[in-house]
Parts: sequence; structure tokens; C-alpha cells
Amino acid sequence: MEKVRIGFVGVGGMGQCAHLRNYATLPECQVVALAEVRPELAARVAAKYGVPRVYANHEELLAAEEVDGLVASQPFTRHGVLVPELLAAGRPVFTEKPISGSIAVGERIVAATAAAGTWHMVGYHKRSDPATVWAKERIAELTASGELGPLRYVRITMPAGDWIAAGFTDLLHSSEPLPPLTWDAPEPDLDEQGNKDYISFVNYYIHQVNLLRHLLGEPYRVTYAEPSGVLLAVQSASGVAGVIEMTPYQTTVDWQETALIAFEKGWLQLTLPAPLASNRPGQVELYRDPGGGRTPERITPTLPWVHAMRAQAANFCRAIRGEAPPPCDGREALEDLRVARQYLDLARAAKGAGA
Repeated sequence: MEKVRIGFVGVGGMGQCAHLRNYATLPECQVVALAEVRPELAARVAAKYGVPRVYANHEELLAAEEVDGLVASQPFTRHGVLVPELLAAGRPVFTEKPISGSIAVGERIVAATAAAGTWHMVGYHKRSDPATVWAKERIAELTASGELGPLRYVRITMPAGDWIAAGFTDLLHSSEPLPPLTWDAPEPDLDEQGNKDYISFVNYYIHQVNLLRHLLGEPYRVTYAEPSGVLLAVQSASGVAGVIEMTPYQTTVDWQETALIAFEKGWLQLTLPAPLASNRPGQVELYRDPGGGRTPERITPTLPWVHAMRAQAANFCRAIRGEAPPPCDGREALEDLRVARQYLDLARAAKGAGA
């Protein structure tokens, strides 16, 4: 098949090191153009990655290029300004997480996606990690067969740590100043501190909010927010309990993100690498206890040497070709913002009650 033609909008730190370096080396993909408001940086990045054409902004790129998809790695508090304009071109768009910095802006982006007749993939790369893919397949099989009994509990632990994992070592820099940019409006019913808290939460923990739904396989609601900000508890639509532990401790030279998926008679343990680690999948272990005095069994699969960001790029290309749906689209990503607001409201109430 012909290569998928990708246009890049923005090649800052994440644009280069989380995304462009992967798309530029995928055999099924061709990065045909990039738009960057810093001309010196644009020229240097294009030369390094063999991108043939450079534009000063996304308007110029869209007017001149025939692309199959657009990758726009931008600050999420600008998505409401930029993403609807990209979607209006009628091509699939990829952005980083979260979909936006407010529910109202997220709703506008989802509406713009529907109006344009296309789709919007949001970058929850953990769904594309080979370990998560393997775990998700086993969860579906075990749920269908019932061999380990019902799903009872999901726990995600995400301590602050070294998320970069030397992933910026080849980042190209520029001393050029950014031109004045337009930013999205904050949540209209939150005060200044409330918006700071909301942006901080969705910046740091929205991956785990999304992953929890992915592992549960159904929606959930937040039922408890611990006042110190270490833990939130949820209940899924079918009654399964879940928690997210938010930096119960921290590391400085490591990344220790894990997820426990517990059935009545066994579990899966998922261990995920730092987001910018290269050529390294996560790890996963399955434990089965058949009961009746029989020997329990542990399975640890050997997974391919593919990191989640690269697999995510391949999944965007597959979705463009119609070979699979995007791992997470804008409609589901909007639910993450609503969960975040549930948590924030409960957390503020808990702090107020303890004052």
C-alpha cells in the first residue's frame, strides 16, 4: 500500500522526541511537511528527519499539502484554538493528552470533529504499549470465560519520577522567541486556584484516569478523594472498585508505574516504562490460582522490543488506513475531563470539611 502521508504541526520537545522521531522511521509512513512558528528550528528539524517541505504555520501547510493525517503536538491549553481549524480540513488529527484544559473546550472540539466528518485520536500512549495490549486481551478472555471468577478491583500507582528517561538527548533547541499565542479560556465556573488545580491534575494524572477505564472496560465515577491528594477511589458501571494512587512516594532516577487487575482467583500485574523510554515495552505477569490444592501458575510473556510511543504512531497510521479504530478518540477523552472534575470537586469538598 502507499505510505500514509503525515503533516506535522509543531516540532517542540514532545513533537520531536515523542512523535516525529517515530513517524519519520515507520516504513508505512511518510512525513511530507511540517509547520513551525520558529523558522530556524523548523529548518533544522526538517533537515534532521528528512522532511521535504516546511511552512510557517498550519494554515500554509493545509493550503499547500495533500495529507492523510495531521499530528499536532501542542500545549493542551491551546487545543480549542488550533484543533478545530485542523479538523476543518477533513483529515484525522492526532494530539497529545488531554483533549483540552476544560470540559467546555473539549465539548467544542468533539462537536468540531463531528461537523468535519473525521476523527480525532488523543495520545494515550499507554494503551499502545505491548504489555497493556497483552493485558487487555487477557482481561477480555478471563472476563468472558469466568475461569478466575469476576473482576473485583483495579489499582493504578503512579509515583512522580524520571518520565523523560534520557528521551530528550537529541532534542534540537532554538533561541528564537515564540510569537504571541492565543490560549483557551479556563473552566468558567472555577476560580483562579481551582483552575490551577484542575490543569495540574489533568496534566499529571489524566493518563491514569484514562488507563483505569481502559482496564476496567467500562465507565466509572469517582466516589472518594483523599484530602491530601494521594488517592482517588472509583466505582465502575458494574460495581467494580478501583483506585489511583498519585505519588505516594517519588523517585529521581526511575519510573515505577504499575497497575494491578484483580480477579477472584488471580491477577494481572502491569509495569509500564517511563513515557519517553525507547525500544522498551512494559512488563506484565498473569497469576492463576486454580484452587483445590492445585499448583498456582504464573505467566510472564516475552514482548517485542517496541516502545509505546512508536506503537502509538503505527496505530494512528493503521487507523488512517481503516485497519483498526484509534485506541482512544476525542469522545472518550472528553470523559477523562469529566472524571477529573468529579475528583476535583470531591477533593475541594474534602479539604473544606477538614479545614
